[in-house]
Amino acid sequence: MLDDRSYMRAPYRPGRSMTTILLISLAACYLVQKLLDGFPKTVDWVPDYLSLSAPGLAHGKIYQLITFQFLHGSFMHLLMNMIALYFFGRAMEEMLGSLGMLRLYLISGAIGGLLQCGLDFAFHAFGFLPQAVWTATVGASAGIFGLVAAFATRVPDQPITILVFFFLPVTFKARVLLIIEACITVAGIVGPLLPRSGLGQSSIAHGAHLGGMLTGIAWIKFGMLTRPSFNFWRRRPARRESTRTSSKRSSRSSSRKSEEMPPAEFISREVDPILEKISAHGIHSLTERERQILEAARSKMAKR
Repeated sequence: MLDDRSYMRAPYRPGRSMTTILLISLAACYLVQKLLDGFPKTVDWVPDYLSLSAPGLAHGKIYQLITFQFLHGSFMHLLMNMIALYFFGRAMEEMLGSLGMLRLYLISGAIGGLLQCGLDFAFHAFGFLPQAVWTATVGASAGIFGLVAAFATRVPDQPITILVFFFLPVTFKARVLLIIEACITVAGIVGPLLPRSGLGQSSIAHGAHLGGMLTGIAWIKFGMLTRPSFNFWRRRPARRESTRTSSKRSSRSSSRKSEEMPPAEFISREVDPILEKISAHGIHSLTERERQILEAARSKMAKR
């Protein structure tokens, strides 16, 4: 019955599912990448086929928008991304559900990769980069920047503690972290174009980071909320009193109907669809009526 379901036995903890799968996938792909690097160089798989480049997209290698997200330039590059994914992936999976977090992660990475390639084309067209020099992009950073931006947009006042130089703890609000990352990213893109900036071309794909951040912000502002808001830090506006009143009336009538149902019918008709919704989209996607149904289900089980 209802108490056999994992949702009713313990709090919803999606951090043990998709985030863990992604972490294992990144580690496994890095091992495969190192094995491919050790093969004879008749075919250079990683830079020529799996990493992302503007010429690769121009030749129809669209799959690179996904494959580059599972490759890394060094073990430290992989480790830093895995640490960020562990914390922000779990948080966003709880908010969006496993599939929602995965979609956000992959789409942020793909759009970040497109922006990076677009900037490469533009820099070559305007002479900021030599025509013979095309950089290959690897790393999960663009997708992770999407998760960070989505988190900071959804809960901007949430305190975050990071270890500067791996030992100095610094705590600030999530929105501050997003602003700092945005400033660093824009400076990394624009700085090398300014002759007196003192910033040369970097190996960091700042364009991919910016694309990931913009995707994460847009995902929350225009996808998760009921209607879009152009104020990044404003919470969802309160409903009108008339809407709340009608919702309460509907909840009372549905509560009466649920009390009259046999337990088995109540679970199959009312509870199971809600549990499926939690599995697909996260517990934060529930409406007020669906939360009341779950509370009624818990009460029923407590009385048995």
